[in-house]
Amino acid sequence: MSTPLAKVAVGSLGGTISMTPAASSDGIVPTLTAADLIRAIPGVAELAEVHAEALKQVASIHLGIQDLLATLAWAERQVAEGAVGVILTQGTDTLEESAFLLDLLWPHSEPLILMGAMRGAATVSADGPANLLSSIQVAVSANSRDRGVLVVMNEQIHYARWVQKQHSLSTAAFISEVAQAGTIVEGKALYFAAPPKRMLFDKPSCCSKRVLLWTNHLAEESDFLTQQDSFDPLGERFDGIVFAGVGAGHVSPVIARWISKWANLKAILVCRGTGAGSTAFTTYGYPGGEVELQQHGAIMAGFLSPKKARLLLWLILENGLAPRAAVADYLTSMSY
Repeated sequence: MSTPLAKVAVGSLGGTISMTPAASSDGIVPTLTAADLIRAIPGVAELAEVHAEALKQVASIHLGIQDLLATLAWAERQVAEGAVGVILTQGTDTLEESAFLLDLLWPHSEPLILMGAMRGAATVSADGPANLLSSIQVAVSANSRDRGVLVVMNEQIHYARWVQKQHSLSTAAFISEVAQAGTIVEGKALYFAAPPKRMLFDKPSCCSKRVLLWTNHLAEESDFLTQQDSFDPLGERFDGIVFAGVGAGHVSPVIARWISKWANLKAILVCRGTGAGSTAFTTYGYPGGEVELQQHGAIMAGFLSPKKARLLLWLILENGLAPRAAVADYLTSMSY
């Protein structure tokens, strides 16, 4: 008697992997479903029993947090029904953000894998089928358990907390800041890194908190934030503010003065302004440097990218946790 194939669930959300030329408009648009994507992979029936379901059919910038929470609930149902791994296909533009948020909420040993494509489905040498095949190979590997949310692209495996899209169009668009978690060789998932220390949060019942992300830059028009002497109306509409500072997490003196006011009322995170590395904590003492910002009440975001810091702060606030302590706990979990 042959051994039953492992069950893998694939949910499609749209993105380039699902896009083909549209008759009614220029360019490519989402058209293909999860079942369509599976049919494009030769021999997949010999690898796993695949349950394919179309969840949404949009560009990834059209997704909202409520969409991701609904997708999370769907993925959890698949695990409850016996899936050894769950794969979500979505657009790559916001894939690292989706993966990071879901990693903070995914409590299961079974891997939750996010993937997509850099070339449309009708393009010569479309990468979607190969990426999806790699994802299925990762999903059925016992060594993929207890690793949280993974991103699989271009035969590379990335942990959600470290992955970032660093090229706009290349099929080798995704990297991990501290080296990739693993790779796929001849159909087998091989890992180079131990499972990460993960920090999980309760799933929010609603999306009541709002977190603003502001990017700092040379000669910025800070009047938009600092146009009033009292706490400004923009700040009043948000529960937290994340500053994507410059360098190791620095802002202008004008913004620094306003952070001293905001930090008494809102959670303020300051992130690095580079694609890699940590914020500084004790190095720079000039106005707008991290020493002064922390004295004003700001929280330095360490290795977190601005986009991921925003999602972490949002989830911390939704859970009613103390931001300073919760961010510190998460930063501790990022290293051994």
